Amino acid sequence: MKLEIIPMKADHWEKVASIYEEGIATNVATFETSVPSWEAWNDSHLDHSRFVASSDGKIAGWVALSAVSDRCVYGGVAEVSVYIASDFRGQGIGVLLLNKAIESSEENRIWTLNAAMFPQNIGSARLHEKVGFRRIGSREKIGKLHGEWYDNLLFEKRSEKF
Repeated sequence: MKLEIIPMKADHWEKVASIYEEGIATNVATFETSVPSWEAWNDSHLDHSRFVASSDGKIAGWVALSAVSDRCVYGGVAEVSVYIASDFRGQGIGVLLLNKAIESSEENRIWTLNAAMFPQNIGSARLHEKVGFRRIGSREKIGKLHGEWYDNLLFEKRSEKF
């Protein structure tokens, strides 16, 4: 398998959206219940640090950052999202994508990356820990999904460059 980590482009959206939809269907990846349009997704994510993993022309996963606040004091803090296609899980692609996003985030003056996940998403927690995120806490009953309350685990990775 030849794998490349390349910048995400608008023409990747159909496959990126499909992978996102797979994550939504698990009920342990996001509070989203449907995939937004490209325009809505594009507007809610930072212009930099967006990548896809391409394997023999197929998109195997993606990573992107979104701002945690529009207040200037949080300009160097972003939330990371990473999704791997079901056919490609467990092959180390998440590590490659997150490491690329970390590198790119630092090049773009991001000093802290946040991640929030459901406690049931053990694979995501392990993935984030593998690339240097540390668990900093949790939120109880932070949101409802399909009428049920869910908690979130909170993870953070501070840059050593700032």
